Amino acid sequence: MQRTNLSLRGLEVFRLVAQSGSIRQVATETGLSISTVSHHLRSIEESLGVSLLDHSRRPMVLTPAGSIFARHVEEGLKIIRRGETELSAGDLAQMRELRFGIVDDFDSEVAPELAQFLARAMPQSAFKHHTRPSHEIIRLLIEHKLEVGVATRPVTETPGLTEYPVLRDPFVIALPASARDAPETFLSGQSNLPFLRYSHLQIIGNLIEAHLRRTRVNLENRFELESNQSLLGMVADGSGWAITTPASFVRAKRFHDQIVLHPYPGKGFARTVSLFATELYPQATAEFIAGALRRLISRYFVGPIAQNYTWLAPGFRILETTPDAT
Repeated sequence: MQRTNLSLRGLEVFRLVAQSGSIRQVATETGLSISTVSHHLRSIEESLGVSLLDHSRRPMVLTPAGSIFARHVEEGLKIIRRGETELSAGDLAQMRELRFGIVDDFDSEVAPELAQFLARAMPQSAFKHHTRPSHEIIRLLIEHKLEVGVATRPVTETPGLTEYPVLRDPFVIALPASARDAPETFLSGQSNLPFLRYSHLQIIGNLIEAHLRRTRVNLENRFELESNQSLLGMVADGSGWAITTPASFVRAKRFHDQIVLHPYPGKGFARTVSLFATELYPQATAEFIAGALRRLISRYFVGPIAQNYTWLAPGFRILETTPDAT
């Protein structure tokens, strides 16, 4: 049997193109040139003597042979990654790469210090740090474009990821400081101020909408915002009210004097912020990162908010639990 000349890099490139169907997108994600990505694909197809992708389609799709090969490539790369992680699992100083994502809730205080801490603990590692909304971080983890990510736990399951819960972040009512009506008045839709929604594309928005449906609360949908700062800025300006969380409020420091938080009336609910790791990532390393993350969130989020809102202390807290495979 003739031995083919397949490179590991070429197989990784093929897997990414098989997922996205776009050479240009893979070039952007990997930092390779378009011609280099094309060269890797061409070399694999020439080595195997079959067409793996239909290059005439946009996005490109796998041929029947390509579909078969892609399954084996995915399994083979998984075995190789498992071997690499097992070799370095016991020694952080020997870790060679960390692709890390963190939800934008923590991009100001926590993310910079965490990056510095990890850089010192893993001096041999190449870091790729991404700040994204939670739903994008989960997607990148599932697609194996990140090894570790901090995100809000999604409504749906996250197959292939291990979860390390970090923070319980309860939902609260955010009202303008000038508001005189009780939170129940706003929640019942009897206030003149409009309800400001988080985008339905975000996990936090989905969690809020799911709870409103469960409790049969129907609020007019006039404003839907992706930006936490814009949403709380409108609350501070007296242009509306919102359902948010203490962690989201901490981020909007410039508006703290113009916003007052209130307990959510009736049946409360919360989001869980967790560290997620791919199934092959060493548990000891993930727990090490989760521990550092808990300390930083406690210092910059839980501690400061408890000084002004003592009633939040029981619910707004760090979670010290064992990892959950999801």
